[in-house]
Amino acid sequence: MPSEKFNYKVFWDEVVARMQTVLSEQENITWLGRISYAGSEKNKLILAVPSLFIKDYISAQYKAQITDMLHELTGEEIAVDFNIKKPSSEETEQIRKHAVARDNNPKEAPRSTTDQAIVPVQKKAKDPNINPNYQFDSFVVGDNSIFAYNVSLAIAKNPGVSYNPCLIYGGVGLGKTHLIQSIGNYIQETTPELQVVYVTAEMFTNEFIQAIPEKKTPQFRNKYRKADVLLIDDIHFLQKKDSTQEELFHVFNNLFEANKQLVFTCDRPIHELQDIADRLKNRFTRGINVDLQPPDFETRLAILHRKCKEKDCIITGEVLDYISRNVNTNVRDLESSLMKLIAYSQLLGKEITLDIAREQLKSSLSIAKDQSITVDVIIRVAAEFFNISPYDIKGKKRTKSVVLPRQFAMYIARDITEFSTTEIGYEFGGRDHTTVMHSVQRIAGLIQSDPAMSESLQTLLRRIQEYKRDK
Repeated sequence: MPSEKFNYKVFWDEVVARMQTVLSEQENITWLGRISYAGSEKNKLILAVPSLFIKDYISAQYKAQITDMLHELTGEEIAVDFNIKKPSSEETEQIRKHAVARDNNPKEAPRSTTDQAIVPVQKKAKDPNINPNYQFDSFVVGDNSIFAYNVSLAIAKNPGVSYNPCLIYGGVGLGKTHLIQSIGNYIQETTPELQVVYVTAEMFTNEFIQAIPEKKTPQFRNKYRKADVLLIDDIHFLQKKDSTQEELFHVFNNLFEANKQLVFTCDRPIHELQDIADRLKNRFTRGINVDLQPPDFETRLAILHRKCKEKDCIITGEVLDYISRNVNTNVRDLESSLMKLIAYSQLLGKEITLDIAREQLKSSLSIAKDQSITVDVIIRVAAEFFNISPYDIKGKKRTKSVVLPRQFAMYIARDITEFSTTEIGYEFGGRDHTTVMHSVQRIAGLIQSDPAMSESLQTLLRRIQEYKRDK
């Protein structure tokens, strides 16, 4: 317990009285009203606040002002420290009764500084779109993700204070949604008085479109502009949607100017987005942009071990090592491969051996990404494999005999090289990145549903590797 030999409460009360005259009514209610006197030590005033978020915000915004006032009042250098103390149920009920009395007769029931300190936190409803399973504790951190993870955690602990806005970008299945929803879950648990809103860009667009004919755009705007924390997933979906971009632009400005936290995710760096207004691009890059790369071997292995523990299943280290070395695209593919083996084991009652793993995963394994393999090599090998010319693959023909080989080549280029979809599109005759994305999605679907297509892909991958070795 702090010693009361040095009691600075009278000085704290005077500081409160002075600050009430210089701060706005909103600041008095939202921030000053959340601070209470907790104790004193020699040359130290100890104050209590109800949450880590409020502690960090008040420290950043008002601590220097409080310290200066104390020095002016006492003539001494008095440090200010904050403790986190949740209001008790008795205190909450006390302030509720006092608030009722004050509202009925404000002259006879003025709010005291003690009442201000125990204003009960009004918990906001949790966003139903946020998956409670996405937590920071369940995110496996590796060299590929440590920066994005730490930025996300810092945002969750101090929303609106630093790293605002934030854009997390990276390929499919690397953990963007996990991180952005972890931010939402953390804030909802630790700072429940903040309104967290999470949507995908597609959900935002659909809501906006639906609001127009129903004359509900004011309600739509009210929902988003009242958010304390706005999380929007997959902003690449907004390409070519001019009206939705316009609406998001105004939502962004409204929240940013009010120091509300904004976090977005995208499947590529912001400069690679096409048909996005420059002024919106500028907003996305105003704060911090962090990327997620495919996990390295050690991280992939750690993810598999954690997933086995979560599913309470036993897979030998030899098999997990095999999966980790061969599934190197993203976390989603990694977990999908493991779940396939777990299902096989449970349904057939067999232990997963290395031979079984090889047989069951042969259609989904990809070769490691290698910068020494160029898009031009992929096009030439694919053209030879399908008995057409490289010119046809790069050209404008849209016959079935050309389109499928072209899509195979685009899929492989995206899978085994580090080139972006924009760069790949350029190599394929200057095509738009959306064409590349469509091709990747189509081939991914075909190899999952058609064993012959999967076999063709594996054969083509082997020939590309052989071409590389021969050279």
